Amino acid sequence: MSAAVPTVQYRVIIAKSNEIVDGPDDADVVVTVPLDEVRDPSFEPTVAYMRGKLKTSGSTGAFFDVLRSGDVAAALSRLASPP
Repeated sequence: MSAAVPTVQYRVIIAKSNEIVDGPDDADVVVTVPLDEVRDPSFEPTVAYMRGKLKTSGSTGAFFDVLRSGDVAAALSRLASPP
């Protein structure tokens, strides 16, 4: 039996009370990061997490699973891209 794929909600903060949100409200993990961090050319989600710039709530194990898969970097890059 395979483990369930964790659900993730991504929140890219533009300004106070202004954010881009993608994912279900009842997600296993919520990932929050400022827009300027994601748009920095040297942005790396793992480093941002270790520096406290990328915040999470929910299951830490599930977060590390999606972080390892590359899904976090891809989703945040997509959300931070200009329309």
